[in-house]
Amino acid sequence: MSRERLSTRLGFILLAAGCAIGLGNIWRFPWQVGQYGGATYILIYLAFVALFGIPIMTMEFTVGRAAALSAAKAFGHLKPEGQWRQWSKAAVFGNYLLMFFYTVISGWMFAYFVKMIKGDFVGMSPDQVGATFGGHLGSPGTLIGWTILVCVIGFGICAGGLVSSVERMGKVFMIGLFVFVAILAVRAMTLPGAGEGLTFYLRPNLDGIREHGLGTVVYAAMGQAFFSLSLGIGSMTIFGSYIGKEKTLFGEAVLVSVTDVSAAFLAGLVIFPACFAYGINPGAGPGLIFVAIPNVFINMPGGQFWGSLFFLFMIFAAMSTVIAVFENINAFLMETFNFSRKKASLVNFFVVTVMAIPCALGFNLWESFAPLGPGTIVLDLQDFILSNNLLPVGALVYCLFCVTRAGWGWDNFIAEANAGDGIKFPVAFKTYVTVVIPILIVIIFIMGYYNMFFG
Repeated sequence: MSRERLSTRLGFILLAAGCAIGLGNIWRFPWQVGQYGGATYILIYLAFVALFGIPIMTMEFTVGRAAALSAAKAFGHLKPEGQWRQWSKAAVFGNYLLMFFYTVISGWMFAYFVKMIKGDFVGMSPDQVGATFGGHLGSPGTLIGWTILVCVIGFGICAGGLVSSVERMGKVFMIGLFVFVAILAVRAMTLPGAGEGLTFYLRPNLDGIREHGLGTVVYAAMGQAFFSLSLGIGSMTIFGSYIGKEKTLFGEAVLVSVTDVSAAFLAGLVIFPACFAYGINPGAGPGLIFVAIPNVFINMPGGQFWGSLFFLFMIFAAMSTVIAVFENINAFLMETFNFSRKKASLVNFFVVTVMAIPCALGFNLWESFAPLGPGTIVLDLQDFILSNNLLPVGALVYCLFCVTRAGWGWDNFIAEANAGDGIKFPVAFKTYVTVVIPILIVIIFIMGYYNMFFG
């Protein structure tokens, strides 16, 4: 059976960027900027995207295009001897694990969109808004119901075909995402008092470094650059397998990364002016989207409309990632068991729906289960396994596979990465990607454990 191909370069760029542009980027990026001092943090983050994220993304694309397979089979195809193929199992597991909790959180976006449309937040006090979020998390039936909706939509799109459905809807979600966030940004920047938020966001200052320390801010920015691009578990490999050799992959990785960073930056242009205009703390942490932001829209003229548009934007951000990762795990079943696209979608629908239940129950019926110590829940364990282990280890595997003689090797990597027209991967980077990047990955891995258990 011949390999399916995306029909357009734009489809590839938007699908790959959509996989990277998820809730971790749109949701996590603003509150980290708020917590670590605004523009200074952003500059450090951008440096790590360029020096760290883009080279590894290029490697993932290259492995996929050279093998014309997903991460489930690509390593074994390019290097039949050795143990490299063993990472394929961990990569597949990582994609499944991500969806076991990401679909639950994506369901929150749908729920809050409906709440905004209905006007549920109108007239609420800040405490009542917080209690609403607590009540939402406390209802297992509600969480599971919205999770099922996310899976029905996502796998329904994936079952329709790569070009006719996945690529087409990926374009719709990504173009809609940028249109909505641009409209919201214009509205937020025209609010009275928004200028103070823009100053905080765009003017470098050292407040975050003074408060938290240079090492903490640098590590946070490095981790955000790493995680926001969805590197390490083969999420990008699948899209490399769907394209031809017309363009160099380093150039494509630059375009995808710029698209990803642009979405996060625009989200900041919405959140910071709005927060400062209404006296909301932008460093409020993970609760920024579900507790602080609804309080902004309650006080804003036409807030019900703008709040609905904001959560529609968040739905598009969430679903762009869901569809991309669903496509990845479908490819695993299609390549490994020769399933049809529809059969793979149906089987994965039941697997993901059932395995998402522990995450949903962790907020309510199973909240007494503290897998990583007091105050932790099932989601914390899942995120720890993925973010602190599979992602950094996987990025290290891709790096060593592409640059060492024991793996696929530098010559094979550079020939494939630089095939086609566009920006070439610099050959002079060999020592840098062989030595410096692996060291950075090891630092991320060690600091992740330190922050979890000793921070």
